[in-house]
Amino acid sequence: METLAVQALTGLASASSLFLVASGLTVIFGVSRIVNFAHGSFYMLGAFLAWTLVSHAPLAEWGGWGFWGGILLAALAVGLLGAAAEMVILRRIYRAPELFQLLATFALVLVVQDLVLLLWGADDKFGPRAPLLRGATEIFGLRFPRYDLFLIAVGPVVLGLLWLLFHRTRFGILLRAATQDREMVAALGVDQQLLFTGVFCLGSALAGLGGALQLPREAVTIHMDMAIIVQAFVVVVVGGLGSLPGAFLAALLISELHAFGILVLPRITLVLAFLVMAIVLVLRPYGLLGRKPEGPPPATEAAAPLPGPAPRWLQGAGMAALAALLLLPPFLGEYPLILLADFAALVLFAASLHLIMGPGGMASFGHAAYFGAGAYAAALLARHLGAPMEVGLVAAPFFAGLVGFLFGWFCVRLSGVYSAMLTLAFAQIAWSVAFQWVEVTGGDNGILGVWPSEWARGRLAFWYLSLALCGLGVWMLRRAIHAPFGMALRAQRDSPLRAEAIGIDAFRIRWLAFALAAAMAGVAGALFAYGKGSVFPSSLDIPRSVDALLMVLLGGVHSLSGPILGAVAYAGLQEQLSRLTDLWRLLLGLVILALVLFFPGGLARAFYRRRGA
Repeated sequence: METLAVQALTGLASASSLFLVASGLTVIFGVSRIVNFAHGSFYMLGAFLAWTLVSHAPLAEWGGWGFWGGILLAALAVGLLGAAAEMVILRRIYRAPELFQLLATFALVLVVQDLVLLLWGADDKFGPRAPLLRGATEIFGLRFPRYDLFLIAVGPVVLGLLWLLFHRTRFGILLRAATQDREMVAALGVDQQLLFTGVFCLGSALAGLGGALQLPREAVTIHMDMAIIVQAFVVVVVGGLGSLPGAFLAALLISELHAFGILVLPRITLVLAFLVMAIVLVLRPYGLLGRKPEGPPPATEAAAPLPGPAPRWLQGAGMAALAALLLLPPFLGEYPLILLADFAALVLFAASLHLIMGPGGMASFGHAAYFGAGAYAAALLARHLGAPMEVGLVAAPFFAGLVGFLFGWFCVRLSGVYSAMLTLAFAQIAWSVAFQWVEVTGGDNGILGVWPSEWARGRLAFWYLSLALCGLGVWMLRRAIHAPFGMALRAQRDSPLRAEAIGIDAFRIRWLAFALAAAMAGVAGALFAYGKGSVFPSSLDIPRSVDALLMVLLGGVHSLSGPILGAVAYAGLQEQLSRLTDLWRLLLGLVILALVLFFPGGLARAFYRRRGA
């Protein structure tokens, strides 16, 4: 009984810390509708700034006043940095599609990661104990940290202060009004730019405070940004987008389940939060306390006339590129051939995601589930049955398509961020299976020895195989987009009510598109596995899904040429910059920011406009 009580208190302390970060994310999304990936970076900055302030003079010499002053100054500084990021970057792209705003915030993540590495180094930082809260208190005969008791009180206090801010101040009332109807607030003469800047300042300060308060509890590392942002997104979505009480309730639910899950089912703790999110979204599609948006679904920004036949200059450029890919590889070395094969797989991976993001109008944060499913299908057949590459390449799209068929039945019933986060939940569940089912998948050690058949062992032969299969896959996706199936898919995206009125079954069309995209991603995953000779759980992890999302957004979602250009540009930049400098994330992030600011519709659209197509 005593152990259970201590676990419950530990869960409350974790919930309070998680709510601080999630509350800032909730406030920012509620007003600006921006899915702010950089929120975790502000959390990390709060922790590093607090460590600097409380560990070095002059604040370090002030005792308790210096510690708590450093915590508050770190939160304030992060709030100002968030306001600066909004004014310099995000303010310029509010008219761009929401997903391109997400791309900008992810570029900020890359920039901040390397800036932190440059300023503070890669070593973990350990802060001092909190004054007056050192040691532990006996509860039911067991010792419990006093600092955790303090954190338990912080969460409700912050929730109460935010309630007062939103219900008892003019600024808060304007924020609530902007959450409900931004256009009406603008029509009443409210300066939206100032309002949005204030929102980002407040939300970033809450993230910075959450990071600073972790200083006495855990080491400050350069990897804490991505860990917290995923948890914060889960809390915000489970609670209901824009609902502070919902975020608080979700933080309590997830943290307590995690605290007790360690005792009862330790093997599922890695994915418990995503299991909770999947169950909640299946049963309550808008979160625990979220509400369904009023009125008809808005048309997506991606809505555009169906592209006609490619202009002659583009056809000529495509033929020239194909000729170069066929004729030049025999004169290249082994390493360029390896890169070309990887690029081919990534092009098909991005093109498969484009099918559901562009014509389908569905975002996915977990497309790596199907890339990894195809890779593991080929690897498991080779390991346990000794199946050759030909069998693996045939089985991969069927297995990945089956996984997409199953996951898609739930995901396509939702829309917007809720649908995207459910895809992330299923992807993380698949990753957990691959990571923890050691007897079958090899766990973190992966599956080695996944080699092509004898005739394709040479890098040149494997390149031509990759080119043929990926080219065929892209061609099939293009045929699907321009077929009646693709027309129906675009119709349900652009006007769901009209599509339903003329007899289009939107659910069935979206579901089939989801399964087709998963099958094509499975082919890309299998080719990638044979090219590397191995498969690891990282094939299903969040960074792989983010790569696919970035490639599509960088190239543009308006035509199939977008993900092709985006995949080549993103993978090429990443490979070249990583060879030039250790700070390649900083340079890559700056390049992505420049592209988002100057080409908010993606590379393909900018290229088309420049050519007058």
